[in-house]
Amino acid sequence: MKIAWLTTGRGPGSYGALEYSLKAIDAGLPVEIAVVYVNRDRGESEATDRLIAMAERHGIAVEAHSSVRFRKAAGGRLGKAGEPLQPWRFDHDRQVASALARYDFALGVMFGYMLIATEPLFSRYTFINDHPALPDGPIGTYQEVIAELMRTQSLDSGCMMNLVTGDVDRGPAVSFCRFAIQDSANEAAWDSLSGSGIDAASLDEIMGMPLYWDIRARGLRASARSWSKHCG
Repeated sequence: MKIAWLTTGRGPGSYGALEYSLKAIDAGLPVEIAVVYVNRDRGESEATDRLIAMAERHGIAVEAHSSVRFRKAAGGRLGKAGEPLQPWRFDHDRQVASALARYDFALGVMFGYMLIATEPLFSRYTFINDHPALPDGPIGTYQEVIAELMRTQSLDSGCMMNLVTGDVDRGPAVSFCRFAIQDSANEAAWDSLSGSGIDAASLDEIMGMPLYWDIRARGLRASARSWSKHCG
């Protein structure tokens, strides 16, 4: 199967997922990555440049186009939470779709792609998306997901691959796993939330709490096991 890989490449998770997939392909996984698309220009981010270099070492075509540069050229603004997506976002995804049209692939994989896909993109191609929650769990970035899990004192969480639709992070699940986030190993961290004012805490404040990093580590381990199952 030929796939397109879309990512922002902003951190070690995005790099690691692509690296693992390339190793699995080298070991015989019947998949070919036709193109890696990143929504940053070369030179815009050291982390993204590192991912681009890895793809190119494997002889994979790279399309690097900055969504920030596109927004500024279009005179667009960043949207606020709860607002509809800004008009430039739809024009941007038409450009993404046009760039991908130069390649032959059957499926797009979004892993660490930090933009919400709009209709001009997901209506033209089939995409699956990595999301760090259960199918009925919190939506948003992994930071926002973990914060919501802590606020609601959830017993478990998960990670999934879902079909990309207009219902953000709610497209049909292709696969998912579940793992506990409350047990004897982190009981003290949960107890420390008592009186912490977490309901009023900012995201930055929550990210400074030990429990946040415990849940993050559990999610990374579960995601690695799940990715290994699919690519191994």
